[in-house]
Amino acid sequence: MSADSRIPIALGDARSRFGWLARAQDYVALTRPRVLTLVLFTAPPAMVMGRDGWPSAAVILGVILGAALIGAGCGALNASWERDRDRRMARTENRPLPAGRLSLREAVVFGFVISALGVAVLFATGGWLPAAIGVFTLAHYLLVYTIWLKPRTPQNIVIGGAAGAASPLIADAAIDGRLGLWGFVLFLIVFVWTPPHFWAIALYRKREYAAAGFPMLPNVLGDRATRRHMLAYAIGLIPIALIPWFAGELSFAYALTAVVAGSGFVASIARAIRAECPQQDRRVFKVSLFFLFAIFAEMLVELTLR
Repeated sequence: MSADSRIPIALGDARSRFGWLARAQDYVALTRPRVLTLVLFTAPPAMVMGRDGWPSAAVILGVILGAALIGAGCGALNASWERDRDRRMARTENRPLPAGRLSLREAVVFGFVISALGVAVLFATGGWLPAAIGVFTLAHYLLVYTIWLKPRTPQNIVIGGAAGAASPLIADAAIDGRLGLWGFVLFLIVFVWTPPHFWAIALYRKREYAAAGFPMLPNVLGDRATRRHMLAYAIGLIPIALIPWFAGELSFAYALTAVVAGSGFVASIARAIRAECPQQDRRVFKVSLFFLFAIFAEMLVELTLR
């Protein structure tokens, strides 16, 4: 037997030997891990803003773990519902369900189990209110956004974005069993940031969304109108992001970060309006991520040093 003929056999043996690892990776992929990183940045500041100091490490870890598990459950159940549409999109066709690496039953059971674990962790950490917000987030994302809004209206992400912005509310409620000002402020920042962020994706993936049957804003109103909507949201986002500075909760360094990052976000959209090309829309998507990372990272630095 030649060396070349032995290569497929060796690869097959490797896949068989490490099949459990591949399946584990597929389960992780169901959770949309890159989306879950939002939890790491948006939840912790809400635990300490307006308070004298940080809660215990157990509370911090419990909030982050509980919110992350619920977010992961949302991702898995969303992937289960949209598996047929995902087959029509280049960016999603290789996900575990469209590619046939996991069954529908496996994905649904996994989604419900980790969601239930997330709710249980939040209840054990902070009581009924953060757990209730977690349940509401799950229901809103699956029933309101995934099943009802996303296939029917180009405003789907505007309303559905509330689920992705819920981590600060969960974190705020977990500390003392009530919702305060700063949980709502941080929620509002992420909520207003979400539409222009996702519309940037919808612009450079417009044909794929059309093939999948999703009425995203570029497919309904056109590219130019979508970019103008994005510009309006990005401009409105800057004064909202400055609320912690206006209220004296964060320093001028935070305000400067918010203004510079927000202006960069606005400028990138303005360039996209002039350029009218998918490459610039992709840059807007990247700049939007930088904006959110920059302001929440500055929050964490200031609150930790304080």
